[in-house]
Amino acid sequence: MSEHGPDACHCGLPAPYDQCCGRYHRGDAKAPTAERLMRSRYSAFCVGDEAYLLRTWHPSTRPPHIDFDEALRWERLEVLRTAGGSYLDTDGTVHFRAHYVVRNRPRHLEENSRFILQDGAWLYVGPVGSLPGIG
Repeated sequence: MSEHGPDACHCGLPAPYDQCCGRYHRGDAKAPTAERLMRSRYSAFCVGDEAYLLRTWHPSTRPPHIDFDEALRWERLEVLRTAGGSYLDTDGTVHFRAHYVVRNRPRHLEENSRFILQDGAWLYVGPVGSLPGIG
């Protein structure tokens, strides 16, 4: 699951999944910042929660569905930098690196993601600029 223990959340924070990203996935709470939404979306990829991913994706860029690669296993998340996206903001960016293994080969995805606050909920818009994506 996570380097913090078997019940720790996939997002890398030390809280148990049910009390961390699980509550967002269930709809018990909304992610309060762009970074927390990014972390919860990473966790949603880990657990295959398509409904949450689509619900938190801005309608202007949302795909019709998510194709999960069953050969891919998400390993860990690094949040490298955030700008905006706090309790007082309406937009922000989160630069992250998500590590995964596919067909026994370690890889990573790096993205600087844009998020906006709409109707009281943070939504993922998409990547900002171009980074050396998948490695």
